[in-house]
Amino acid sequence: MSLLKIALLQIAPCKSLEENLEKGIRFCNASKERSADIALFPEMWSNGYNIYDRPVNEWKAEAVAADSAFVHAFGSLAKTLDMAIGITLLEQYENAPRNAFILFDRFGVRKLHYAKVHTCDFGAERDLTPGEDFYVTTLDTACGDVKVGAMICYDREFPESARILMLKGAELILVPNACPMEINRLSQLRARAYENMTAIATCNYPGSVPDCNGGSSVFDGVAYLPKLPQSRDTCILQADEKEGIYIAKLDLEQLRTYRKNEVHGNAYRHPKKYGLLTDTKIDPPFIRKDYRA
Repeated sequence: MSLLKIALLQIAPCKSLEENLEKGIRFCNASKERSADIALFPEMWSNGYNIYDRPVNEWKAEAVAADSAFVHAFGSLAKTLDMAIGITLLEQYENAPRNAFILFDRFGVRKLHYAKVHTCDFGAERDLTPGEDFYVTTLDTACGDVKVGAMICYDREFPESARILMLKGAELILVPNACPMEINRLSQLRARAYENMTAIATCNYPGSVPDCNGGSSVFDGVAYLPKLPQSRDTCILQADEKEGIYIAKLDLEQLRTYRKNEVHGNAYRHPKKYGLLTDTKIDPPFIRKDYRA
């Protein structure tokens, strides 16, 4: 049985980049002590997602480069620990920063660099640069190769995000997060996992962080098993509000067998009939139209 151990670092940020680096390293080490294969941080760990109710230029100045010492430290740590690490940051980028995620494999190689596509343009994130695409990489783990993609927080609320990742081959979607994980947001994650037959692991900040409540989760995407007379709960981990490391064990063999035999994902889609989804010439009947394409 191939059980991939995913450590969700549901931890509160500190007051500086240096302190966040030190704390992040400490919790990665603790994750390895618990035999984790992947350690995932919550959204924008470099500054603790501290961008609201502050002058824009002040928090923009906290952006760090993707090749900064902060990021490289986690790459080196991944190699030392023989464990993949998904670090998050407010990334320096051209005219405006990005909300970014960088995944290092267990050899310290950068395998994925993703910027949040669906920035929250109704709030402070309107001053960020959105990402341009969704990416999937092959991650070498002790359990073998795993196809991994990423979304960040608000990306979850758009079915297209997970759908594209599924179409690109993702078996596991990593989701750094920074908001209250209440029933509707959890339902979105459950739905994304169910409809795409994809595991989804989300790491949130603990309840001690303003506007967050913990609730980190992993949905394995497997709704039916031959030995069960009815559907099963796809949630294999649900954290409480407390700070800590929460580890889920994802059964990759079970997921892959399920994906080969079930009817969801790409099995019976009719993509030629979905043209409206990408037709930018049509003015949809939204109440709010202050969106950007």
